Amino acid sequence: MQVSIREWQIGDIGKIAALEKQCFSDAWTEEQLFQTFSRKEFCGLLIETDDKRLVGYVCAISAFEDADLLIIAVAETARGQGLGGKLMDALFEKMRLQKVERIFLEVRLSNAAALALYEGRGFTTTRVRKKYYADGEDAAEMVKTL
Repeated sequence: MQVSIREWQIGDIGKIAALEKQCFSDAWTEEQLFQTFSRKEFCGLLIETDDKRLVGYVCAISAFEDADLLIIAVAETARGQGLGGKLMDALFEKMRLQKVERIFLEVRLSNAAALALYEGRGFTTTRVRKKYYADGEDAAEMVKTL
């Protein structure tokens, strides 16, 4: 599968929201995505096939030397092909250009695939946040130095 990575555009938000619903039980709404996209500190990248089918996305908000990775998702049909890693690497490059030094994130402790992706990209767990998610699940708070 041929893919390309590019920045989010306002017209992508509906497709991103649809994929978000497929990937997460606590999916962000289209309005939440739009509000985040509208912030000047926003950085969003998506990955699509050569026929323009959205297969993944990532977004972060930066503040000075720090950034928070908010969401990363890959369509179930495209998982296991290294696309999440490609998105992360592209995000890291954009963040370095913006002089970001550290990226933070939270991830469900039950999400073994995401934990493996993050650890494989150099994130380390700094603490466990008890009952972080609305359903009461704990989250690992992680950080990576760029």
